[in-house]
Amino acid sequence: MLLPITLVRLIAARLKPFFQSLLLGLSGVLLTACGQATPPSGLVYCSEGNPESFNPQLVTSGTTIDATSHQIYNQLVNYSQDAADIVPGLATKWHISQDGLSYYFTLREQVFFHQTNRFTPSRALNADDVLFSFNRIIDPQHPFHNVSRTGYPFFQSINFSNLIRSIEKVDDYNLAFHLNRKDASFLSNLATDFAVILSAEYGATLLAQGTPEIIDQQPIGTGPFQLTEYVKNDFIRYVKHPKYWGNNVEIEHLVFDITPRSTTRIAKLITGDCSVSALPKAGELAVVDQHEHILVDAKAGLNVAFWAFNTQKPPLNDIRVRRALAYAIDKQNILDVVYNDIAVEATGLLPPASWAYSANIAANSYNQAKAKALLDQAGIKNLSINIWAMPVARIYNPNALKTAELIQADLAKIGVKLNIVSYDWSVFTQKLASNDYDSVLIGWNADNSDPDNFFTPYLSCAAMMSNNNRSKWCHKDFDHILAQAQATTDKEKRKALYQAAEAVISDQVPLIPLAHAQKVLLKTDKIKSMQIRPYGGIAFSQLVQENQETK
Repeated sequence: MLLPITLVRLIAARLKPFFQSLLLGLSGVLLTACGQATPPSGLVYCSEGNPESFNPQLVTSGTTIDATSHQIYNQLVNYSQDAADIVPGLATKWHISQDGLSYYFTLREQVFFHQTNRFTPSRALNADDVLFSFNRIIDPQHPFHNVSRTGYPFFQSINFSNLIRSIEKVDDYNLAFHLNRKDASFLSNLATDFAVILSAEYGATLLAQGTPEIIDQQPIGTGPFQLTEYVKNDFIRYVKHPKYWGNNVEIEHLVFDITPRSTTRIAKLITGDCSVSALPKAGELAVVDQHEHILVDAKAGLNVAFWAFNTQKPPLNDIRVRRALAYAIDKQNILDVVYNDIAVEATGLLPPASWAYSANIAANSYNQAKAKALLDQAGIKNLSINIWAMPVARIYNPNALKTAELIQADLAKIGVKLNIVSYDWSVFTQKLASNDYDSVLIGWNADNSDPDNFFTPYLSCAAMMSNNNRSKWCHKDFDHILAQAQATTDKEKRKALYQAAEAVISDQVPLIPLAHAQKVLLKTDKIKSMQIRPYGGIAFSQLVQENQETK
């Protein structure tokens, strides 16, 4: 439901005192003999929820990625904005051994970690920090390995610990990853938002103090911003890293204003209390159109929304039941109601923007008669199942609860009762790990442009072991196809293999792909430069505002 403009103004009036005090605190107003000093530049971003952690190694949640990866940390390598090319990050160059089993990296020099009241680094980044960051993930004997209560879901889902034979420090600025097998997606995975570099020195300090868990709560990174304050359900504050190694950062202060309701985010954007806002619901864009100073920025995204079945729970362990449910869903109705022209129908996991996409995947299209016939074949009568729906908007699905309601109505037409279950976002993500659900409405926003990112992290057998495989589906032939695709660098061969993987998913139906959405961002017309990344989390380090251009 859209907010009338009078209510927008009322909300704005109530919120204004908070934001006035916040901006005063950020600007640090100084009076001099010549008058008031120019306050430092700042930006308020209306985000949709609380981060689960301040270390993206420990999660797969987009909310956490947005708040951490590109604000606080850096990776060894990155993806370029305009092309799917691997470009330097903390590593300035690299080369691969002739047998494809060793990757050698040279690190950038004079890269400094954040300094806080808790920690003052004594040196710049070196190879010890890279070894610390990845050995923590792969080595069960590492003193920080078990500090994470959630594990390392992305890395576990791609079987990273079994891929890495060893990580070798050659000298302070040179190191090598030695692999047990060839993996064409290895560099792409090092460029993901999860593969951040931590401070080994900070870790040693916390270990000596007996507080190792603080490393994930009060982070130290090399990124463009450093965390200064977090109040759950309220805000996150960052300040510019004064010794940042990268391109000049214009923003002095960054605030994530945690605002779960989309209508309230739009209200704050209209009144100027936010300059950028996340994840508008498609139906609310009509309100935005009434305000010329609010701009809608959209770009085709590498993502997919899907309905995943717990294939280990009867009767969803019966392929006939899963196929029946797939035939029962009117995807076009979901696109019309939930996405409102900002998405296309998903016939497989890969979106049209992927280089391995095929428009010829045989999908289980809407057919109620087939759905009823399959349930009869399975001997299923009076079926009642639960669907867990995310309480927050995500890039791939701006309104999961509405999507669940539409699916509920479709299934009622074939005599299936669907019970919708939802929780607060932090509780929702925790409960998913218990596996106590029939099905879940969720999705995936790719971290890089490699097609493997849509398969291995979410549907491989290793992903099931890490609880990242929401379908609880382990298919040996499917895993074999993925292994073949990883073992070759021939693009056409890889494309054919990933399309074969799509065919297995379509046949076995561990999940039902629903939609591929555009990445949509709202911003005021004072934001003059901000690129939407087709994959991964949001980044603010290169954002330019009007007042900054005219300083």
